[in-house]
Amino acid sequence: MAENPRVRRLADRIQEVVAGLLDTRIKDPRLGFVTVTDVRVTGDLQHADVFYTVYGDDEARAGTAAALVSAGGLIRSEVGKATGLRLTPTLAFHLDAVPETAAHLEAALAAAARKDAEVAALALGARYAGEADPYRSPGERAADEADDEPDGPTA
Repeated sequence: MAENPRVRRLADRIQEVVAGLLDTRIKDPRLGFVTVTDVRVTGDLQHADVFYTVYGDDEARAGTAAALVSAGGLIRSEVGKATGLRLTPTLAFHLDAVPETAAHLEAALAAAARKDAEVAALALGARYAGEADPYRSPGERAADEADDEPDGPTA
């Protein structure tokens, strides 16, 4: 089903506002290097899920999560002012698993490349079990049909 254009515009606006607030207005020392990756708003515009990534280790992620929960009221208030909606959507912050997923995919691709290299190395010394070309060519068919014809008249 296609997404409502109003919902998509609101999600984009919320993403801009939250990213701007995290960059300029929120001065919590626990807040790490945060990137807002996506915002998903429900169809009734009452709830928004904000997805973010944090550069750093697990400690930086935990500190950033605590800072976002702490600043949730201010962020929601500013989102309400910026969007001009009658009812400001509630905000829920979720750590995005994009970096972990990308690392997993890169590892899977590296493993597939190693397997391909092994198969290619085995194929270098391989020989056919039968003929190299098991299919008949058109010229061979005429020769085979001539061999199949009886030599003399049949009774």
